[in-house]
Amino acid sequence: MNMPNKLTLLRVIIAPIFMFFFLLDNFYFRLLALALFIIASLTDLADGYYARKYGIVTGFGKFMDPLADKILVSSALISFIALHYVSPLPVMLIVGREFSITGLRLLAAYRGVVIPPTWWAKVKTFMQLSVVGIVLGYVNLLMILEHYNSPALSFFQFDYPFYFNILLWLTAIITVWTGISYVVRYFYMIKTVLK
Repeated sequence: MNMPNKLTLLRVIIAPIFMFFFLLDNFYFRLLALALFIIASLTDLADGYYARKYGIVTGFGKFMDPLADKILVSSALISFIALHYVSPLPVMLIVGREFSITGLRLLAAYRGVVIPPTWWAKVKTFMQLSVVGIVLGYVNLLMILEHYNSPALSFFQFDYPFYFNILLWLTAIITVWTGISYVVRYFYMIKTVLK
């Protein structure tokens, strides 16, 4: 197995471990979860870099790379719902779109067609990772300030779920829109299943 595919699989492995530690109400475990998420995000950059630099592009990589992103982001967003940081509806739209398009990719792969990510899909992934990064960063910042009884804590305390949800809804709209564009483009394959 080549290096980009190994990095992609590493991202898949890290996702549930990140989720496990983040859901534990413990200062050090939350910091570990943040570190794991950063490492997983860096593997996304690294596998793309290796694939482009050495011309290593495989059908497995084209399918698994976006799927690994979906698993990582979905793990984080579901954790945020569990901890009441965000509303469930935009997360449901994002996760529903992600795994619906994964189903479309599986159908395409069965028919020998590889569906590469579009430019807008890459923007969508960037936005999702950014929102997750912002939430993780803010939550960990509050936790660190509280842990060390910092006087700056009061400055950073505000109605953060409101702002998180604005960012999440913007991300959900782009996510759903890119999903619709995939369905329109590859509807001819969906029609064959519906017959």
